[in-house]
Amino acid sequence: MSPPSARLQTKPVITCLKTFLISYSLIFWFTGVILLAVGVWGKVNLEFDFLLSSDQGTNAPYVLIGTGAIIIIFGLFGCFATCRGSPWMLKLYAMFLVLVFLAELVAGISGFIFRHEIKAVLQGAYKKAESVYSGKGNEDLDRIQRTLQCCGEKNYTSWANTDYFKHEGIPNSCCNMTAGGNCTSAELKDLNTAASVVYQRGCFSLMTTTLEANLGIIAGISFGIAFFQLIGIFLACCLSRYITNNQYEMV
Repeated sequence: MSPPSARLQTKPVITCLKTFLISYSLIFWFTGVILLAVGVWGKVNLEFDFLLSSDQGTNAPYVLIGTGAIIIIFGLFGCFATCRGSPWMLKLYAMFLVLVFLAELVAGISGFIFRHEIKAVLQGAYKKAESVYSGKGNEDLDRIQRTLQCCGEKNYTSWANTDYFKHEGIPNSCCNMTAGGNCTSAELKDLNTAASVVYQRGCFSLMTTTLEANLGIIAGISFGIAFFQLIGIFLACCLSRYITNNQYEMV
């Protein structure tokens, strides 16, 4: 056992490590809150159920909600383990951060490598949702077109290949109200006249263009968040080692 003087000298170091680790854990917890909020917002407001219900769909909102909830729990656990000064809790916290780091790293690399395949899958799901559109129970496509001010997958002519267009024409959600369009039934059933009253931009191309334009920023943020876990791993391991080696007792 180290002499009391030596142990006393470690107290400022441990106090400093604890302060940094608690600050880190709070930031980590806050990122979980953000992920949870984004996931809930994406599900409630965007509700891309045509993708979620597709055989090749994505469960992105649910993944964000689940990941955010787990991070919130372990962020609080990290704060508790730090205040408690328990070496085994700190090691468990570090192990969780390692798993988060590896998962984020693999997800980021996979998403970048297979970005074209992912885009093709989502495009196929969008086309399928458009082809089975009936006007009832398809609020998701209508909401997307109104929110993004777009029409159809590539543009408004994409609707010409659907059964809905043959009977009803282009959906009313494509109507460009800002341009003063009347969007009568006759106009929506004729592609030539519809061109002057509906949105011109395609929905899927608009979403992917925006995403690809910011791909570098998104990738940078993603890898930055991933490597941020290394700070927590280092702090947790150092604090656990100092507490163990110097037999530091929490008061």
